[in-house]
Amino acid sequence: MTTLPRLALFLAFLLGTALSFAPSTSLYNRHAVLIKSIPTAERSTVLVLSAGGFEWEDPTSDQADPGVENPFKNPDLLKPADDGKEGSSSLKVDPARLLSPRLQGCNLYFIGMMGSGKSAVGDAIARRMGTYNFLDTDAILERATGMTIPQIFEEEGEPAFRDVEAQILDSVHAHVRCVIATGGGLVMRNQNWSKLQSGLVVYINVDSETIMKRIEGTDRPLLQTDNPLETLTSLMEERRERYEQADVTVEVTAEMDVEMAADACVRALHDFIDDNPPAWKQAKAKAQADGLDW
Repeated sequence: MTTLPRLALFLAFLLGTALSFAPSTSLYNRHAVLIKSIPTAERSTVLVLSAGGFEWEDPTSDQADPGVENPFKNPDLLKPADDGKEGSSSLKVDPARLLSPRLQGCNLYFIGMMGSGKSAVGDAIARRMGTYNFLDTDAILERATGMTIPQIFEEEGEPAFRDVEAQILDSVHAHVRCVIATGGGLVMRNQNWSKLQSGLVVYINVDSETIMKRIEGTDRPLLQTDNPLETLTSLMEERRERYEQADVTVEVTAEMDVEMAADACVRALHDFIDDNPPAWKQAKAKAQADGLDW
């Protein structure tokens, strides 16, 4: 089968796959403006706007801003709390759990080289967050096409793989409350990078020697060369400029396990949110400082 018919088949599979994880929605009349009541006990309302079949809440309302702060700046939240069992204790709150309200539905995109731990770390963080789903673009691609990535490279070539990879990102980036692990080379296409900007981008930076120890003996298509380490290092240099444009960069060493890497990502994300508040929140703070009623 030639490349174009194969790609057409890929995209047919892809559409069905996208529907399998798409959240259900209720469609409203375009341009309608709705007021939804919050339970009486909360004594407030939230303005919910609907346009083009999508709902969104007024971000400046008290209900939309839960007021959750950086737990790393509140030592009381991070103190061990006795769970009732002799000799055991746990934190009062998992900082990852508090990322969800602070992100307000914004997606997290993990980027970095093959073997850097994007999937393992992303999955761990999504589980700890509780209200976010984890998606792996490579896993979705293989499920949609019914082929492994090495098979696609061998039978169709890298350009065909990158085309389908871009279509996968088109499908997943439209959803919210997702932690998404991406393929190592996905960032190199400008059209892909622009879609990543709809969320927060986390770059997991691991040195090439550590990566090689992790993936040695695997069938990674781009490393089927006489000198895989040299090839890996060259790929890292080619992609470094784009990787370093991420919102958050987390350095992961050989001594760090998945949970330690996840902890480092969570803390970096909380700090990034503190350092980059939305414009409306900055305007609200200024208005209140000036004595205005917001």
